[in-house]
Amino acid sequence: MEIALDQLLNKLLDAYSHVYDIDRNVCVENTVYPAMATYYLRDENYLVSKQHVLSAVEQHEYLYFLLTDHLSADDLQKHIDRTKAAGLALVHPHKEHMFSNVGLVVLANTIDPEAKKLVKRTHFRKNYMLSLHGWTEYQLAAMEVSTNCFFSNPAGKEARKNLESNFRETKKGVNK
Repeated sequence: MEIALDQLLNKLLDAYSHVYDIDRNVCVENTVYPAMATYYLRDENYLVSKQHVLSAVEQHEYLYFLLTDHLSADDLQKHIDRTKAAGLALVHPHKEHMFSNVGLVVLANTIDPEAKKLVKRTHFRKNYMLSLHGWTEYQLAAMEVSTNCFFSNPAGKEARKNLESNFRETKKGVNK
């Protein structure tokens, strides 16, 4: 029995919704992504009271989700460029900014071999003021639904693990 991509996305978003804010049908440069997940964390250390902040750090993450029947390398590169530009526009570095990661999670029925290579070799990191104002990395993870295979770039390892934990076929309750 084959599960529709929409159902897979709903299951994945349910897992993300515990920590992330989920927006549906996000438009980026005339392309509508079915969902976007936003994460924000601010951690503060106080001296005596909340009025005397000793130190603070902020962490942000912006993940776009893409559903497609077939993913080619050209289409993937267009989506990478589009989501990277949209995510970088949301980054506002300052002295308390630790990192703002931008990413793309793809659920596709089939993925070209060239697109698989592109997923694995995609790399982007930007430092702000020699990392004193934080950094940004581009995370990329993909799942080929027809073969139940998972791919990611090094920065997208956590997104791939999330895909695997939600969709890896299990046998008697134990992961393969």
